[in-house]
Amino acid sequence: MADLPPTMVPDGGWGWVVVAAVALINMTNQSILSVFGFLFGGQLKSMNQETFTAALITNLNSFALNFSGLFIGPAIKSFKPRNVAAIGCVMVSFGMFICSFATEAWHFIIGYSFFVGMGLGLISPSTFMAINSYFSSKRGRAVGLSLAGAGLGQVFIPHVVRFFLDNYGFRIAVLAMSLLSLTGIFGALLLKPLKTVHNNRQHMQHLLNTDVEKNKAQIPLKIEIIKATTQIEPKEVNKEKTTGQKLCSKICHRLVQAMDLELLCDPVFWSIIMGMALVYTSTINFTMLFPNFLQYSVGFSSSRTTTCMSAIAGADIVCRLLLPCITDKLKISYRVIFLLGTVGLLVSRAALAESTDMTTIIMMSIFTGMTKSATVLNNNLTISSYCSSDKLAGGLGLNMISKGIIVITIGQLLGWIRDYTDSYILCLHAQNVLLLIVVLLWTPEIFYRWRKQRKADKRNKLPIGVTDPATPEELANINKC
Repeated sequence: MADLPPTMVPDGGWGWVVVAAVALINMTNQSILSVFGFLFGGQLKSMNQETFTAALITNLNSFALNFSGLFIGPAIKSFKPRNVAAIGCVMVSFGMFICSFATEAWHFIIGYSFFVGMGLGLISPSTFMAINSYFSSKRGRAVGLSLAGAGLGQVFIPHVVRFFLDNYGFRIAVLAMSLLSLTGIFGALLLKPLKTVHNNRQHMQHLLNTDVEKNKAQIPLKIEIIKATTQIEPKEVNKEKTTGQKLCSKICHRLVQAMDLELLCDPVFWSIIMGMALVYTSTINFTMLFPNFLQYSVGFSSSRTTTCMSAIAGADIVCRLLLPCITDKLKISYRVIFLLGTVGLLVSRAALAESTDMTTIIMMSIFTGMTKSATVLNNNLTISSYCSSDKLAGGLGLNMISKGIIVITIGQLLGWIRDYTDSYILCLHAQNVLLLIVVLLWTPEIFYRWRKQRKADKRNKLPIGVTDPATPEELANINKC
C-alpha cells in the first residue's frame, strides 16, 4: 500500500489508543533512565567505583541506544513497529534482571549499557513511527501525550525505587524495575500501524539471489573454457570484474536507500542532528549527576532529593501536555521551540549549579522540567518536519547514531571532568557549555533563513511584473528549515 496523503490521515480514531499504548511503554521503560543515579549510585559507591565508571555505564547505554539507529530504519521498514517495540521491552526487562545480580562494574555494562540501551533504542523510533502514521495536524499533541507517560513515570518511579531500596534492598528494587518494564509489552500489542511500508529485507534478498544466480550461470561456462584452452581471455576477466563491480554497486546502492544515507549530503540536516546530539549528551549527564549533586554537594537527604526530582518530572509532564497545544496554535516551527528549550535549560541549570537553599532549587527544578519538555517533545518532530515521510525512518536512525558518537566521546569527557575537579558544580557548568554551543550555532542560521523566508513571502505577494517572485526551489529549501 502506498503512503496515505495528509488528507487521508485520520488524526484520531485508533490513533488515540496507540498514543495511550505508547504512553504506557514510555512510563514503564523510558523513565528508567531518570533513576539510574538514584537506583545504582549507592551500589556503585559500595563497590568503590568513581563517577568515571558511572559515566561510562551511562554513556555506553546511550551509545548502544543510539547506535541501534544503524539498523532501526531497515528494521521498521521490514517488520511491524509493534514487534520491534515488544522486543525492545523484553530486552530492557532482561537487562535490568542481569543488573539485579551485579557484583562488578562490567555486569552493569552488559545488563544496563547493552541490553537496556539496545531495548530503548528499539522502542523510541518504533513507537514514534506508529503515532506518526495516524496523525498530521494533531501530531504535536499526540507526541506530547505519549511522552507524558515517561514524565508520569519520572514522577512516581523515584518514590517506588526509594521504597524498595529502603525496605528490601538493591536487588529487589532492580527486580521490581525489571518486572515493571515487562508490562510495556501490553502497550506494544496495541500498536497497529495505519500503513504498510516497503519490505527492504525481502527486496535485498531478492536482489542478492538474482545476482548470485546470474554469477552461477556464468561461472561453469568459464571453467570449461579454462580447462579446454588453459588460458583466460582478457575479455572474460574484464567481464568478471564488471559483474562483481555491478553486484557491489547494487548492494551499496541498496544499503544507501535502506538507511537513507543521502541525507548526509545535506548540511542543514548535519546541523540539526549534531545540535540535538549535544543537547542530548548534556541532558543525559545532568540526569545522572543531579541526584548526586543534591546529596553530596548541597547536602540534601534522600527524601528532599526525590522531591526535587519529582518537581522536574512534574513540570515536564504538565508542559508535555500543554506545550503542543500552544505551539500548534501559534504555528511555531518545531526546531525553533527546541532552540528556545535549549536556552531555557542553559539558564535554569546554571542557576541550579549555584543554588543551595531548598526554595531556589525547587523553583529552578520546575523551570528545568518545563524547558526540558520543549527539547524532548520536539526532538523527533524536528526530524519529521525536515525529512520526507519515506526518509523519516532513516533520518531518525542517523539522528540516533550522531547522539551515540557524541555521548560516548564528549559525554565520557564530562565524567572525567567531575572526577578530576572533584566538583559537581564545575561539571554542571561544563554540561552547559554544550548547550551554549548549540545556541550560538543555530541562532544565526535560523535567523538568516527566517529573514530569507520573509523576503520571499513579500516578493510573492507583490503583483506580477513588479519584481521576480521566489522560485519554487527557493521556497522548498526555505520551508524545509
